[in-house]
Amino acid sequence: MAVGLAGLPIDASLFLGSTESLAMAAVTPKFSVMRGRIERGRTLASALSHVVSDREIHDLVESARASYDLKDVRPGQPFRLSLGEDGKLRTFAYAIDELRTLRVSKRVDGLHADVASRQYEVLVGTAAGVIQSSLFETIDAMGEKDELAVELSEIFAWDIDFNTAIQRGDTFRVAVEKLYLDGELRRYGKILAAEFVNSGRTLRAVRFEGRDGTASYYEPSGEPLKKAFLKSPLRFTRVSSRFSSGRFHPVLHVTRAHNGTDLAATYGTPVRAIGHGTVVAAGYQGGYGNLVAVRHANGYTSYYGHLSKILVRAGARVSQSDLVGLVGATGLATGPHLHYGIMRNGAWADPMRIQSPPAEPLRAEDRPAFAEVAKAAVLRLPPQPITLRAANDPRR
Repeated sequence: MAVGLAGLPIDASLFLGSTESLAMAAVTPKFSVMRGRIERGRTLASALSHVVSDREIHDLVESARASYDLKDVRPGQPFRLSLGEDGKLRTFAYAIDELRTLRVSKRVDGLHADVASRQYEVLVGTAAGVIQSSLFETIDAMGEKDELAVELSEIFAWDIDFNTAIQRGDTFRVAVEKLYLDGELRRYGKILAAEFVNSGRTLRAVRFEGRDGTASYYEPSGEPLKKAFLKSPLRFTRVSSRFSSGRFHPVLHVTRAHNGTDLAATYGTPVRAIGHGTVVAAGYQGGYGNLVAVRHANGYTSYYGHLSKILVRAGARVSQSDLVGLVGATGLATGPHLHYGIMRNGAWADPMRIQSPPAEPLRAEDRPAFAEVAKAAVLRLPPQPITLRAANDPRR
């Protein structure tokens, strides 16, 4: 535990206080301690103005500037201050985040500031489960955080469309770093190894960092999981209308080709570029409404229509997973959804059936080291799940 201001320990208890106002408690006959949280829409000055003078607030901000700019305080973050017998500021502490605390103390020559830091306790844990309805619900039933489901879906995003391809009875196994503070799981670190069995097809992933410092996921054989295109521009959604040579249009009430796939999603859902490329169109395009088109290598162009907002400009370069817009219902649309289309060499193709071009392979000089890492990582995976069971807590 770090030593706090005036010899007091800094821990979570320092920042327990009312979210509406400062809580005051007499600590000794010589000074008092106040605790509070930054309310939304308020600055530090407005939070402290009824406790200390404007001059003291100015001096506090200036003394801390080299360590942390108190103009950047965030809503919900706790703070603590103590006043001396004369009612003047004696000490101040502000939780920058869960690992860093700004500390300011009054000395003979003025206010002095520093930042106290602490580290997560990192332990490797495992989880395994059988999907009954969705990956999120299964992860939640195991007592794990949604973050783990998101990370798994990102790792296998090039081979599994988590919007359409997940089946009841699919299984997964994972070995993952778990980050603890004060004995509580706060977040996940690196996923070291993972396995996903989807419709009888087994996919495995091993995390490896090459000599150039770049980390990625590979099959145990050394083949990269990453490919030129993501399976879907939306992380989690469902198909509301498929690619078809003849579909009855819900607005025009005529039968015509549907050159793409409609993905149902709520208004404002982020839309990702499926691969690296150049934006060749970004604007209003008739029935497609707000449309973004991205030209990729090997004759591919991807289209994202009915957007509520466009986040890129024509001519801009985008990388895979960069946001290009937000789901909307502009143009000829009966409700919010994404029209997702792909052309290859000037002809429309079914986005759900596109075989993505391969990505960069593992470097030859990295293969010996990778073989050792892969062998150890796969051994970390828990046994094959038969029924839904709780994750292994590495602290037990």
